[in-house]
Amino acid sequence: MAFLKFNKSELVNLEYSLRREIIEANKTGAFCNTSIVTCNTRRYHGLLAVPIDAFGGYSYLLLSSLDETLTLMGKSFNLGIHCYGDIYEPRGHKYIVDFDADSVPSITYKIGGIVFRKSIVLTPDHNQVLINYELLQAPGRVKLALKPFLAFRRIHDLTSENPDVHTGFQAIPSGVTFNLYPGFPDLHLQTSAASVWTSAPSWYKGVTYSDEMRRGFDCREDLFVPGFFEMELAPGGSVVFSASADEVQSPQGLKRRYASAVAKIGPITSFHDQLVRNADSLIRYSHGRKQIVAGYSWLYTGLLRETLIALAGLTLYAKDSTQEFEEILDNLIEDDEERLYHRTTQVEAPLYLAVTLQQYNAYTGRERHTWQKYGPVLKGIIESYAPGVRKEVAMQPNGLLWAQMDGVALSWMNCYINGHPVTERAGYQVETNAMWYNAVAFALDQEAKYGPKESDFIRRWTPVKENILRNFQPTFWNPSARFLADYVDNECQHMELRPNQLWAISMDFCPVDDEVVSSVMRLVANELETSRGIRSLSPRDVNYKGVYEGSQIDRDLAYHNGCAFPYLLAQYCYVNFRMMGSAFIKKAEWLTEGFYEDLSKHGVGAFSELYDGDPPHEPHGAISSALATAALLNVDFLIKKYREE
Repeated sequence: MAFLKFNKSELVNLEYSLRREIIEANKTGAFCNTSIVTCNTRRYHGLLAVPIDAFGGYSYLLLSSLDETLTLMGKSFNLGIHCYGDIYEPRGHKYIVDFDADSVPSITYKIGGIVFRKSIVLTPDHNQVLINYELLQAPGRVKLALKPFLAFRRIHDLTSENPDVHTGFQAIPSGVTFNLYPGFPDLHLQTSAASVWTSAPSWYKGVTYSDEMRRGFDCREDLFVPGFFEMELAPGGSVVFSASADEVQSPQGLKRRYASAVAKIGPITSFHDQLVRNADSLIRYSHGRKQIVAGYSWLYTGLLRETLIALAGLTLYAKDSTQEFEEILDNLIEDDEERLYHRTTQVEAPLYLAVTLQQYNAYTGRERHTWQKYGPVLKGIIESYAPGVRKEVAMQPNGLLWAQMDGVALSWMNCYINGHPVTERAGYQVETNAMWYNAVAFALDQEAKYGPKESDFIRRWTPVKENILRNFQPTFWNPSARFLADYVDNECQHMELRPNQLWAISMDFCPVDDEVVSSVMRLVANELETSRGIRSLSPRDVNYKGVYEGSQIDRDLAYHNGCAFPYLLAQYCYVNFRMMGSAFIKKAEWLTEGFYEDLSKHGVGAFSELYDGDPPHEPHGAISSALATAALLNVDFLIKKYREE
């Protein structure tokens, strides 16, 4: 695909190429993440990271990198590249002439008469990375040496030379096995062709991750290099290298396994195909259970809020899979009883279940089935917000929810600096109360249709619904400012212009009148809308930070005070389509097309978590975001729906 391709001048420019990343993930939760020239710039970068059950299911980096050296007629050329402080050595990127990612990342090197290509793929259902090496052209036989750099550490950490490392290895068919520390899985390194392993254990010290250095984090580590493989390739020949947590019993079949893995990915012929592929990569299937990964390469799996918001997009709109929707939701409910019914620091998250079920009903029309299966869960969530159940949030006499724990940010805006929340928002939060009204009203509506004739739930909660509706707009609406307060405490309405009020006007059961909806949308369009999502704060605000760069403190100050979030486009477009119908199609296309232009930035072929609020709106955060991917699928679905109508 043309938009996933780079030319030589771009690739050899490290200022350009080191900011573009490869990201591949599979169903086991394993991932491969590095720059497009395979120089690692983050602690999260590596060729094979895998979840380890013995360590709580968290991801651990086993194979950091693999250096290739080609030798022809006594001359050697090292294709690797590492950063040591401000020095890059070796500088194998200078031989790169082409990179493309259709359908897997492939890098082509040219050295005189040698043309050499490597392609990287994760197998779909195993903790295994395969690298296919092809000698496309050469004046004679070439010797290929492969030198693995081992990490064996948690992806959030760094390692250093230490006496505890186990440097021994075990010979296996066409390869060797390593296990540096107790509790880790074995790492099996094997080749499809005959090769010779030479043991030469050593530590490469001071490997530096430039992105971590730029952000002011610890950025240097020592990596263990146990030795190297050597083999010969004839012109036109190829070999597949495997790094896996499971031994390959027949290494000669690695070429077939590689071809099968590539075939399962399939061709990418459109931007929608790319969205669907990313959606699939963000669904993890491990130990018979499916969960959503919030984002690669460092966000967690199975998070309540992220799963509920992304679920419809990744399953229904991407793959038309009601079965997968229900399977993931069932697992989430089973895993998150504490947050759903007892306590959570994102007080709006459990209430989003109502929105998720409404999306499911709109897509399938299976209201009775949905309520019979999930109605008890939603009613239990609603009951948990009654006074005396949760410590962090409770319903007040006016029917609204008051959220407060001193020093704790009880919403999705939950950045902290030195232990103090940047946006605490204690009191009545606009999005929480909008979702509260929507959840109660939806539950009463469904209970009346499909519940028992004499429903105690309806009797007790109907007055609450009326009370919420009676008090919501007077509490949050500011007639002079012409928009909704972000939150209200005992002192005043806090009138920061934020996107949280989008939730109030986008709910199926909306707690404000049409005049409020129109006024809010005008201000959001004028001050928060960008070509890369919706800003988290108006640029007119004194606390606005338009660029997500600098130290950790600088970035935390900007995260919810100016960054643009793609995931908010789903709610924004939903309201616009409801107001304007098919007349909004062209604008919706404009709001999303920029993300496709950015597929060659940040995570190549992936959709980023957030963008700068200021032009040119550069991407940041997790390079493959479940929320962003799902939102774009949601908007794509709405465009098709209104075009058909």
